[in-house]
Amino acid sequence: MLRRLFARLRPKRLAAAPRYRGEAKIAISHVRHSYDKVVALKNVSLDVHPGEFVCLLGPSGCGKSTLLYALAGHVTPKSGKITIDGKPVVGPDPQRLLMFQEAGLFPWLTVKQNLTFALRTKPLTRAQCETRALEFLRQVNLAGFEDALPHQLSGGMRMRVSLARALAMDPAVLLMDEPFGPLDAETRDKMHQLLQRIWVGTGKTVVFVTHDIREALVLGDRVVVMAGRPGRILNDVEITQPRPRDPDDEALVQRSREIRRALRKAEAATQPQGAPERTGEDEHEATASPGPAVGPPPGGAGALGARL
Repeated sequence: MLRRLFARLRPKRLAAAPRYRGEAKIAISHVRHSYDKVVALKNVSLDVHPGEFVCLLGPSGCGKSTLLYALAGHVTPKSGKITIDGKPVVGPDPQRLLMFQEAGLFPWLTVKQNLTFALRTKPLTRAQCETRALEFLRQVNLAGFEDALPHQLSGGMRMRVSLARALAMDPAVLLMDEPFGPLDAETRDKMHQLLQRIWVGTGKTVVFVTHDIREALVLGDRVVVMAGRPGRILNDVEITQPRPRDPDDEALVQRSREIRRALRKAEAATQPQGAPERTGEDEHEATASPGPAVGPPPGGAGALGARL
């Protein structure tokens, strides 16, 4: 009897991280980009397979957001090639939907209206738009808040509305630029659990930018570690632990230490000779070391279409 009770109390496993094979959905080949004399990306190559959850991890200035904007079609690299399903990325496209840190909701529209307004760009009737909006609000646990205005919601709830809107648009690729950065730790953990559950259910291809090592290890099938000056890929780490993941799991803690050491080594290599070494860093710090920001700011509220 006790065994059955403890079995019910244990968190349910969502899924083990799958092994991806075959042709890539996103193919990034020898991409280079710069802003004036600052090299944001240098010879970056990366494949992302259908249904894969890839986290781009690194400090500010490593080019991870520039790479994400290039995938969205908002940045055109100076050289190299980016294709999705074999087609070159040329400008924004609703099939590549970009989410920013800001929820980007229209403050004068209700929660449901924010979704239905976006859905009007699709060939759906008004009734179909409303049905779809309510369906995805239920998926993000916001049933009952359909008529609330954004200012009546918490930050985590507004981000859930933004996520529901993005999923309702049914993009082939979901691009996320540190969407949970402004949230408190407890709310961020809840968003991690929610996003994993939805991702397992939808099988979307996700590229997720973060500077938080813990977040990357909890969410990603792969963690692509990037360093700056110039922006480049240091390592591509496969995460095989089943979901939901405990960030205190010893295997993830060890991966976190390895990633942190690699980032520190890369940062030390870019410091001028004779510069003082950084000391006293907490071994349990879960954030990539900061650096100078590179690239355009994400701007305010995301626009419709490819910038929700």
